[in-house]
Amino acid sequence: MTTGNPAATDPLWVDEILLQGRSTDICLRLPEPVDRGTLRRLVTGAQARLAAAGLRPGGAAALRLPPSLAYVVNLLATWRSGAQAILLDHRLTDHEVGRALERLTPQVVVAPVRTGGGGLRIFVDVTEGVTAYADRPAVSGHAVIQLSSGSTGPSKVIGRTAEDLVAEVHRYTRIDGVALPGERIILLPSMVHVLGLVGGLLYGLHAGVELVPPERLAGDAVLAAIAADDSPATVLGVPFHIGLLASTRPTGPLPQFKRMTTGGELVPAAVAAAFADRHGVPLGNMYGMTEVGVIGTDLHGRHRPSIAPAPGIEVREVDGELRVSCPASPYVGLSDPTRWADGWLHTRDAGTVDAGTGLVTVRGRLDSQVSVGGLKVDLTEVEATVAALPGVAAAVVVFDGAITAYVQPDGPLSQEVLDELLAERLAGYKRPRTLRLVAQLPRTTTGKLVRSTDALRTAAT
Repeated sequence: MTTGNPAATDPLWVDEILLQGRSTDICLRLPEPVDRGTLRRLVTGAQARLAAAGLRPGGAAALRLPPSLAYVVNLLATWRSGAQAILLDHRLTDHEVGRALERLTPQVVVAPVRTGGGGLRIFVDVTEGVTAYADRPAVSGHAVIQLSSGSTGPSKVIGRTAEDLVAEVHRYTRIDGVALPGERIILLPSMVHVLGLVGGLLYGLHAGVELVPPERLAGDAVLAAIAADDSPATVLGVPFHIGLLASTRPTGPLPQFKRMTTGGELVPAAVAAAFADRHGVPLGNMYGMTEVGVIGTDLHGRHRPSIAPAPGIEVREVDGELRVSCPASPYVGLSDPTRWADGWLHTRDAGTVDAGTGLVTVRGRLDSQVSVGGLKVDLTEVEATVAALPGVAAAVVVFDGAITAYVQPDGPLSQEVLDELLAERLAGYKRPRTLRLVAQLPRTTTGKLVRSTDALRTAAT
């Protein structure tokens, strides 16, 4: 479907994989229902507007749109035009967007002219405008360009082909525990990033699963979305959303609530337990990366914290690092054998692969292993211990010449109390030498905690 550079995406895959089905079938509920016939008409109209602004097959369109029907329509229209979609999170600054556009030189940029809805709306009403940018072909033959979340440093430019996306959509259909045709996905993560994009939007369109973003980013709104229909519902989110639901009490029984599936960071055991106590449904775990999509899952919560490799994905452990099968480098303009080499992606995650069962256990970032006085300390263990303390909403532990913990309190909390609690739970050489209370820990646009020491220092001051 792609033939190198410039991009030459065969647009037929959009209709065959994503837009097929009866015209009357509901695919999105925003909260007004959008059926497949309406979606196809909207996509056709957007194709005409993109072409009029200068988008050509083999070119690229940069989408700087918040989660909205406009985003979905313009994404599908770009691919249906045989062009590359560059996904720019709407929360990026003008400076960040400008740097991306200079590097990726799209033919057109799609951005809001008018936006309606409050700040807590998950999907908003958008009137978009299309402007010409550069009369050049796309920089690569990928169907989609994404920027990594940047939780540990600068964002990377990552490309995936149409074949990659189609293969991942088909991979989802073979995973035990995903939402089934006729069911619903309560969609919480951004569709600019891989979990919401493929695990939510693309899989839902392909499989005939209704996508239902709640009206607001609030626990009661999520539960209201589950209760709004009798069909089974799976909540798709990240650990932040688990905490949100764990602290929200249902007003009545929710037999439609089938399970919650989370991607992103490791879920603290205390948060998982609080969610299970509150809702009594399986909390499934998913491990993936922007570069390759879903890597492994445990959607029934049977193997926590381990996961089983997704169909067609091979995971190896090499010198304590997890490596994932990846036929071609996903990086655009980057040749770094420490990230990808010989068909293997270096995840930079520490972990193990059980030789008997094949189960994969992710231990955290590879750089979380530090030496203190000649003794090895796993910062992931220290961070999990701090995060589980009473009165702690979130925590990040880094090595900054010494072990330093940045802690976001959940109510009154002092450094003295923290130190006393940690003295009961951690050996002396593992305990943070510095404790810093932060009103709000910085997060990426996907909700992951930022681990950059510079950003954490800034937040602490």
